[in-house]
Amino acid sequence: MNGQQMMVWAGLSLVAGILCLGAAEPQSSKGGQVLSPAVGRGGDGAPMILIPAGPFIMGSNDGLPNERPEHTVTLDSYYVDQYEVTLSLYRKFLESTKQESPPTWDDEAAMTVGDRPATGMKWQSASTYCQWAGKRLPTEAEWEKAARGTDGRRYPWGDMQPFVDIANYNRGMWVNEAITLVAVTSGLEGMSVRHGLKEGGKSPFGLFHMAGNAAEWVADWYGRDYYQRTPEKNPPGPGLGEKRVIRGGSWADLPAALRVTARFSAEADYEDRTIGFRCAMNVAK
Repeated sequence: MNGQQMMVWAGLSLVAGILCLGAAEPQSSKGGQVLSPAVGRGGDGAPMILIPAGPFIMGSNDGLPNERPEHTVTLDSYYVDQYEVTLSLYRKFLESTKQESPPTWDDEAAMTVGDRPATGMKWQSASTYCQWAGKRLPTEAEWEKAARGTDGRRYPWGDMQPFVDIANYNRGMWVNEAITLVAVTSGLEGMSVRHGLKEGGKSPFGLFHMAGNAAEWVADWYGRDYYQRTPEKNPPGPGLGEKRVIRGGSWADLPAALRVTARFSAEADYEDRTIGFRCAMNVAK
């Protein structure tokens, strides 16, 4: 990331809040239950996890103003991708639809390290991919429940502070996809094993890299005070806005930005190597 990109990122953070980041297996100091995932597949063949209907704790009273207040939200059941959309899947989408590729797109990387997350696309491109796959972008509430579970944890893996061997963060300058990014199905080993975090990137529902690797576009318009007026059931986000919400943090973030409740936003046509996405899907009735 060059100096100009870093200034843009920092400026956006002051307006919208900070990002989450990290990756590891779910362990909660609050005694949260680790759930056995029910796996399905969308139109792109990517594995999806069923998130059961019910309430969860959204936001944080200890976070920035845009994360307050902590409140209970109830969601219907839905599916969400177990992994971030990969370079190889996004390449198939580009070839099939003749969509314009992101300005940072590297076709050679997509063929050689296609298991890394695709990054650099606009919000609309991410949304179009999900529609192509018969899916949609998750709402901000859906994303947070899938990342956090139902026990109010601070990170996908619990309340333990992040370590460099359980999170892909603070990489500094961009090098290339193979070095800077981590395969979407991988975990990081080291101290994480000693702490019981044997598989990196898992949320309580079994989703990988909900904090770290690539930050993720979600469906909602951004509202700084939206948590103060969120509907109690299936909140769709504000009806209009100037920016779209980004969640989850990236390879470029600092440890202070790793909390799962942190909120970020950018204009819908913003393109950056730190931003990717995953899709969600309604449960057939």
